[in-house]
Amino acid sequence: MTPPRYNKVLLKLSGEALMGDQSFGISPEMINYVAEEIRSIFDLGIQIAIVVGGGNIFRGIAASSFGMDRTSADHMGMLATVINSLALQDALEKKGIQTRTQSAISMHEVAEPYILRRAIRHLEKGRVVIFAAGTGNPYFTTDTAAVLRGQEIHTEILLKATKVAGLYDSDPVINKDARFIKKITYIEVLERQLKVMD
Repeated sequence: MTPPRYNKVLLKLSGEALMGDQSFGISPEMINYVAEEIRSIFDLGIQIAIVVGGGNIFRGIAASSFGMDRTSADHMGMLATVINSLALQDALEKKGIQTRTQSAISMHEVAEPYILRRAIRHLEKGRVVIFAAGTGNPYFTTDTAAVLRGQEIHTEILLKATKVAGLYDSDPVINKDARFIKKITYIEVLERQLKVMD
C-alpha cells in the first residue's frame, strides 16, 4: 500500500455541511456520513484535527447585520460551533475513534480548554482533535481559526468541506451558471477574489 501523502491534516468543516437536506441543525445521516469519511482517513494512520463552523445553528455576522451587537452575535456563533463539535465527537467515538474537543472559550464541563501542547500530544497518541469556539475572539471566523490552528499544530494541509462540492468561479447556490474549477493556486483565488474562505 502506498503511504499517505500527508501525515497531519486539518479539516475545516462548515456547520452547513452537517445539515444535509435540512434547512437548520444537524442531520443524523450527514454527521454519520462525515464521521465515516473521517474514519477512512484516520484508518490510514493520518493525524486529524478539525475545526467546525456553526452556520447550521447560528451565524454571528448575519445576526449583527440585523442590529445585534457583533460581539454578542459572535459569541453565540462560538457556542454553535461547540454544539457541532460535541455532536461530531460523539459520532466519531461511536465509530471507535478516540476524540478530544478543545474549546477556545472556557467550558470545562463539556470540553477541554485549548492548550496547544495538549492538542499536539493528543494527535501523537492517535486521537482526533476537534477545535471548537473558533479563536475565542469575536470578529474572527472559523476559517481564520482553521488557518491559525493549522499553523500552530504544524499541519501539512488544510482541507475545507462545505455544502458545495468543489470550487466554482462564483457561488453555485446563487448562480446556476457557475463553472467548476478543477485546479487553482491560492494566488489565483486571491486575484480572482473567489470567496472560498472568510
